[in-house]
Amino acid sequence: MALPVIVVLGAGLGGTIAAYEIRGALKGKADVKVVSDSEDFWFVPSNPWVAVRWREPDAVKVHLPPVMEKKGIGFTSVGAKRLHPEENRIELNDGSSLSYDYLVIATGPDLAFDEIEGLGPNGFTQSVCKTDHAAAAADVFEELAADPKPIVVGAVQGASCFGPAYEFALILDTELKRRKIRDRVPITFVTSEPYIGHLGLDGVGDTKTLLESELRDRHIKWITNAKVAGVEDGMMHVEEVGEDGSVARSHDLPFGFSMMLPAFRGVPAVFGIEGLTNPRGFILADKHQRNPTYKNVYSLGVCVAIPPVGPTPVPVGVPKTGFMIESMVTAIVENLKLELAGKEPEEEATWNAICLADFGDGGVAFIAQPQIPPRNLNWASKGKWVHLAKVGFEKYFLHKVRRGQSEPFYERLTLHALGIRKLRFK
Repeated sequence: MALPVIVVLGAGLGGTIAAYEIRGALKGKADVKVVSDSEDFWFVPSNPWVAVRWREPDAVKVHLPPVMEKKGIGFTSVGAKRLHPEENRIELNDGSSLSYDYLVIATGPDLAFDEIEGLGPNGFTQSVCKTDHAAAAADVFEELAADPKPIVVGAVQGASCFGPAYEFALILDTELKRRKIRDRVPITFVTSEPYIGHLGLDGVGDTKTLLESELRDRHIKWITNAKVAGVEDGMMHVEEVGEDGSVARSHDLPFGFSMMLPAFRGVPAVFGIEGLTNPRGFILADKHQRNPTYKNVYSLGVCVAIPPVGPTPVPVGVPKTGFMIESMVTAIVENLKLELAGKEPEEEATWNAICLADFGDGGVAFIAQPQIPPRNLNWASKGKWVHLAKVGFEKYFLHKVRRGQSEPFYERLTLHALGIRKLRFK
């Protein structure tokens, strides 16, 4: 009798961990397969370092086929063209199809650069959302360093990932100081957040004061409630929105280098499937990470639909941090075990946020339990130890991915780094 087939769609941070954990938990009870659009795993949290050449791309890469083969996981990098959930089938880019009994969607997002004219690597701004984007940004940064001009960094309207924008702005400050040209490079931080340190979470601990202090100490100006109207070569047009939603003032910001995080949406393979996604293409999931319509479909990570924490003058999304993604993986694995035993899912993800934001010579760490306020734990702190902790975390995580190991990376290492090992997120 053939084993049930579990397909993981996506091999990023969430999908790779999910494949390892599902295989480990259900060895001999299910056939696990992974569909990706690349043979390589990239450690995305290191991309801001890649963009200033503190890391080379190959240093944050893991070639997946041999690891997957060793783990007994089927793997293809052909990529998915379209999901057909009513048929339990994935149409692949080479015209073939892959059937499944259970599907775990971990695609990450589609990057909506095209929603703003001139935005993104095909326009006039850089990106750290993908490692190849970051590598291209490094080349442009070198040009800026040779001919210093203003820098604009931030996150546009609808963005849901703000930590890397703060990281990159402050890493740029650190690198420019090392090159002794910071005095010739004004930096402006542009964000759709209603205030500095909002992070899509209505702040965590005192992130407002901590991050405002960092920007102020480093002479980085900021514009909040910002809507990017368009980008031209060397010029960004920004509308600062008032509390009533009207344009309070307009800014024309010249730049020689800019990195702006885009809004996210669902990938084309799933976008617009009724019952599966919301209007932005994010996967609908219940408290067990299971789709309400297609009950053999689970989802985790950035592709999951989560409502914003509340209304803001400019649209702001909710981030999905590494610990939150990991907790989704754990819940899905336990629920698949229950389903294969003929039982109903009952495990729920914890949905807490842990983040180490590196600034090159320091950083800010925060913990939100749960991610959406009001919270049982609401903590933030800063110091040089955050930079050291993130460097250690990068090495540890890549080591584990290369070995195909499936332990709770974020919980063990991050809580250890923060010195709060006894804290339980249950």
